[in-house]
Amino acid sequence: MQPDISVKHLSKVYGDGFQALKDINLEIRRGEIFALLGPNGAGKTTLISIICGIVNPSSGEVKAAGHDIIKDYRMARRTIGLVPQELNTDSFETVWNAVSFSRGLFGKPPKPAHIEKVLKDLSLWGKRNNRIMSLSGGMKRRLMIAKALSHEPQILFLDEPTAGVDVELRRDMWEMVRKLREHGVTIILTTHYIEEAEEMADRIGVIRNGEIILVEDKARLMTKLGKKELRLQLQQKLDKIPGELTLEPVELSDDGYELIYTFDSQQEQAGVARLLRTLGDLGIDYRDLQTRESSLEEIFVGLVHE
Repeated sequence: MQPDISVKHLSKVYGDGFQALKDINLEIRRGEIFALLGPNGAGKTTLISIICGIVNPSSGEVKAAGHDIIKDYRMARRTIGLVPQELNTDSFETVWNAVSFSRGLFGKPPKPAHIEKVLKDLSLWGKRNNRIMSLSGGMKRRLMIAKALSHEPQILFLDEPTAGVDVELRRDMWEMVRKLREHGVTIILTTHYIEEAEEMADRIGVIRNGEIILVEDKARLMTKLGKKELRLQLQQKLDKIPGELTLEPVELSDDGYELIYTFDSQQEQAGVARLLRTLGDLGIDYRDLQTRESSLEEIFVGLVHE
């Protein structure tokens, strides 16, 4: 099966000489949720804008649902829905008319039943006759999603879709995203809420300084790059780490009542067993132990600053 998004040797240099993207190669599978993460200025929005036909590439090839975005622009663009970061809506238009008009822009015939379903899924049905200027910021964000879904796209880009959205609206949005994925829609999202990517995404891509530095299945990424931490609460205070433990990645808490052992999640058994045996040999007793794993946010921060 061909990927829904295929990017080959894509580069973008702006008129002032700034190179926003450098030889990007990326494939996004049909029906997956792909999270594109990166710090501000890394190139996320430029990449999305090129795929969606808003910004022209300097070199390279991009296909959406098999359609070249340059040679077959109209067909490529009809397969894509985009929810941009900025709220750009006609304040004097009604919700219903704005979403219906967006569908017409893509050459699709009227389909009131679909518009009704989209508005209901996004809890906008009760506001369908309201002028956009009367909506809250969160409702306007939902409206942007409704407009992007109006023409039934095969691929949906969500560029920071939950920025400024309250917790309840955010939860509803992600429930809708899951339903779209179940119906075969390919979803590419950027977000500063990395816990959302951790919960939602099938795969993670990390972009830094205009280059893709990593693309990996989320579960495999967290196994491969994640660290685990074992914290041992000691029965008695230690003034310093015993010499027998200095070769281990062990730290002593400031109060001397806790040992913190950091280890690779793929090599946990041997290291933990060795540590506990050494503590037993030294007569160091502990009353409790706890483990925790790295979050995706910690892995991301480590990658970006590596």
